[in-house]
Amino acid sequence: MTAVAAYRRILKNPGAALFSATGLVARLPISMAGLGIVLLVESSTGSYGVAGAVSAAYMVANALLAIVQGRLLDALGQGRVLATASVVFGVAMVVLVTSVEAGWPIGATYAAAAFAGGSLPQIGSCVRTRWSYVLEAPADKQTAYALEAVADETVFIIGPILVTLLATTVDPVAGLAVAIVAGVSGSLAFAAQRATEPPPHRHDHSTGARPPMPWRTVAPLAVGSAALGVLFGAAEVTTVAFADEQGNEAYAGGLLAVWALGSLVAGFVTGAVAWKRGPAVRVRWGAFAMACAMAPLYFVDTVWLMGVVLLAGGLAIAPTLVATMSLTERVVPGSRLTEGMAIMQTGLVAGVAPGATISGFVVDHQGASAAYLVSLGAGVVAVLAAQLLPRGD
Repeated sequence: MTAVAAYRRILKNPGAALFSATGLVARLPISMAGLGIVLLVESSTGSYGVAGAVSAAYMVANALLAIVQGRLLDALGQGRVLATASVVFGVAMVVLVTSVEAGWPIGATYAAAAFAGGSLPQIGSCVRTRWSYVLEAPADKQTAYALEAVADETVFIIGPILVTLLATTVDPVAGLAVAIVAGVSGSLAFAAQRATEPPPHRHDHSTGARPPMPWRTVAPLAVGSAALGVLFGAAEVTTVAFADEQGNEAYAGGLLAVWALGSLVAGFVTGAVAWKRGPAVRVRWGAFAMACAMAPLYFVDTVWLMGVVLLAGGLAIAPTLVATMSLTERVVPGSRLTEGMAIMQTGLVAGVAPGATISGFVVDHQGASAAYLVSLGAGVVAVLAAQLLPRGD
């Protein structure tokens, strides 16, 4: 069966193509909001330090509350929770923009950023949980998770380019405005699709305890996800610094796009492969491949060679993340699946900021090449975490 046929098969399920497409639009703020906040605040205050701090408030709140939102999604249903979260997100983002443009006290901007980050609809987790509900065959779910990995890479290729272009050529507010409209309208459209919505699993204490979370598997996966988040955050900052050191700062975006392209291609292929080994085995090998892909970067000294190495390294990203989500879906009880998915997403997001911070420190003191060792170290941690996964999964 060709790759196209595999994807066509799952998208023929009633409502599947629509919720996947609206989920793609709703996810745009993931790659646009943080950068858009930096561009807006810096243009108003002239300080990258303040801009970074406001963006950090947004990201930290998102990481802290994503799992809480995941639990509410399982208990109350996607329609109700996403509709509420999207409205709060939209209002908070408008307040954030207004506070910056109107020169309100900086505390108001921090508060708005925290509310916006904390309420950002967890669309990625919801889409994957919805696929798990509408599909039965494990192979079809594997294809669906690969499709969503491709969607994620598409978002991270398009979003930063779009928000930067709008902020620099139109107005700093324009980039965030598109992110707000996409996030709110996409989330509301997704929430309105009740026919494919998984039923809520409201916990009633009279019926006994909630199904336990299989931490023996979930904890190593979460640690591995956080390590990969560190790897991503460090590699992004270091690649920008590397291009600058080579006198080709304008090529930084292209290098990162090539990296994402490698992941996108690998994700597309992953969805069409009938894997004989279980997802735990693929997580172990994927983490190992990610670490190996980071090792040569320390020795690269030309932009074109860096592009080749990053393209090859990108091939390991999507298969590893797809296997992580597949294993999560396999072991987490259905009544807590969105929460389980949110744990993995939170791990990835939570790792990005420390990775970027640590690598930035190394760049300032040792240069870009040495900073790639931060990504290598994170990859090694992911490998070690993967070895802790139960062998039977």
